[in-house]
Amino acid sequence: MSNSGRARKAEFFAGDHERRFRYPATGDERSMLLNVLSSHRATLELKCTGLNAELARRSVEPSTLSLLGLIRHLADVERRWFRQVMAGHDAPARFSSDQNPDEDFDGAVADPAVITAAWQAWREEVAFADSYVTAAADLDITGKDAWRGTVSLRWVLIHMIEEYARHNGHADLLRERIDGATGV
Repeated sequence: MSNSGRARKAEFFAGDHERRFRYPATGDERSMLLNVLSSHRATLELKCTGLNAELARRSVEPSTLSLLGLIRHLADVERRWFRQVMAGHDAPARFSSDQNPDEDFDGAVADPAVITAAWQAWREEVAFADSYVTAAADLDITGKDAWRGTVSLRWVLIHMIEEYARHNGHADLLRERIDGATGV
């Protein structure tokens, strides 16, 4: 890669680091957890910026991992933990099911309608989660999960930060594979 290509790629993310991480490093626990989670959500969006059909490009065979798959997967993860477990809603996953647990990734195809639906679902689930957390009496409220048993809102927020952190690492590599763009 030429130096000019490297500089162009570095500029792709210029300024976004400060935008994503412009929150206080002190404060109450709820604000801190929400700010860190929000910065990870913004990182996912940033890694997908400027892409359309390329969002569906797979990592390497036989993996079905793609940026679009990550968007769909994280929409389902947000839905599961905040709507189902914490709020107790009967809200089935949007993209996966017991019959096809990998449909979040398998169904991530380069169709504009699929891409639009994925972003819409993700944004709706993020908005619900943010609203739920903001309205919660405290971080010690609990929900019931078939996998973990009783979980607190605090645990769910920490788990979501971990979930995004892991998948943003995948997103880094996927985006670099698509067009060489790198950044924090």
